[in-house]
Amino acid sequence: MATKEVSVIENDQKVILHLYVSGMSLKSMEAIQNIRSFCDRYLQDSFRLEIIDLYKHPEKASEHQIVFSPSLVKSLPLPRKILIGTFSDVQKILKGLGIPSEQK
Repeated sequence: MATKEVSVIENDQKVILHLYVSGMSLKSMEAIQNIRSFCDRYLQDSFRLEIIDLYKHPEKASEHQIVFSPSLVKSLPLPRKILIGTFSDVQKILKGLGIPSEQK
């Protein structure tokens, strides 16, 4: 039996995410892959993801108060949240972004 993924968006509001990475390091590539998979599975068409390479745009780190890389920032819906790591633990991402997970 297929399980239905959680719908987190109310009133057609998109989740706006910014993923800050440092070049094409293994951790950066893993974070990009994990967040894309997460968004496709849990947010479906209700998200916008921007990937920012801090090597190409170092000014973005101070401008957006980014200290660690990879960092994921959820700017909308409020409250703003910042997560750090390679994002391999789906439950931590769900909790960190304030997305309810299905209880079995």
